[in-house]
Amino acid sequence: MSFDKPKKKSFITGPIPAIFISEAIAKHQSKTTIGAHSIFLGQVRADLIDGKAVAAIDYSAYEEMADKCFHDIREAAFAKYELSCLHLYHSLGLVKTGEVCLFVFVSAPHRKVVFQAVEFLVEEIKSKVPIYGKEMFKDETYTWKKHT
Repeated sequence: MSFDKPKKKSFITGPIPAIFISEAIAKHQSKTTIGAHSIFLGQVRADLIDGKAVAAIDYSAYEEMADKCFHDIREAAFAKYELSCLHLYHSLGLVKTGEVCLFVFVSAPHRKVVFQAVEFLVEEIKSKVPIYGKEMFKDETYTWKKHT
């Protein structure tokens, strides 16, 4: 199976740093036709599974297919909503509890559309992008994360 190479990369190795998020926000200050932004940050939880707390999630993906899915989701969002821009980033590799693993950033001329678009984007990512997570415990055992 072959995929066209999408223009944007959506993966970041390790957790998504706060400085990356703040720089993304700062870059949009010069775009004066934007009236609203909405951001979703997915954070790794310390879920309790079989009496053990999750310490981290080790994310992996079929990257070529996942990049194509991210591209298609972006295109669908632009077709469905009046957006100025949008950015989608997901972690690969180890992300500890409390760290950010998903960053969705949407901008538009008006506020209502950004709320709708963020919800659409997060649900599409969770249901369609082939990203897999191993929930890691402190004792170095793990379980594969179930998609919800």
